[in-house]
Amino acid sequence: MALDDLSLDILSGEICCILGTSGSGKSTLLNLLAGLEKASRGSILMRGKNVGKMNERQLALFRQKNIGFVFQSYNLLPSLSALENVSLPLVFQGVKKEKREQLARALLQDVGLKTHLKHKPAEMSGGQQQRVGIARAFVGSPPIVLADEPTGNLDSKTSLEVIQLMLKLAREKQQTLVIVTHDSEVASFADKTVFIRDGKIAEVIMNNTNVGERRDEV
Repeated sequence: MALDDLSLDILSGEICCILGTSGSGKSTLLNLLAGLEKASRGSILMRGKNVGKMNERQLALFRQKNIGFVFQSYNLLPSLSALENVSLPLVFQGVKKEKREQLARALLQDVGLKTHLKHKPAEMSGGQQQRVGIARAFVGSPPIVLADEPTGNLDSKTSLEVIQLMLKLAREKQQTLVIVTHDSEVASFADKTVFIRDGKIAEVIMNNTNVGERRDEV
């Protein structure tokens, strides 16, 4: 779905939910924020940088330093353990192995997988795999975390646990969290809910009156 005449500010430390049905344009918006798609016109500013003007190398470096990703399908490497999957982003940041594993262990403990460090994805449930994916997204303490339908493959109980876990991690470090979803229950936890319909913003609902005091992030 193409986006049309869309203007949106997401603030630093804000939990923003982009809500819409399948085909509404919400995933396109997330891809634009991540630099995975290029806008035909307009600007996308993240942390003061215009991602639409960056080449692939610049985008890769920007994402490496600033963005964590949580995927609906987990996107874990099947041959790696939970510990190795979580520590992988730190490899590209040049973090030494001992420090990588220390940080990954701490995050896996935070997400309730202290006893699953050596488990590979096939040895874990969907909820456990998503927890590994969340730990991987947050391990480098990126200022922005983008989540694409993070509960789409989970049952309602596990979905609630996963959302609460992401919120806890983001709020602890005042990270900006942008969640794309079609689930209104997920949206109820956000500071701001942006309703997307036919590629346009249909409505914006603020659930937290304090977020306007923060500086612009996206």
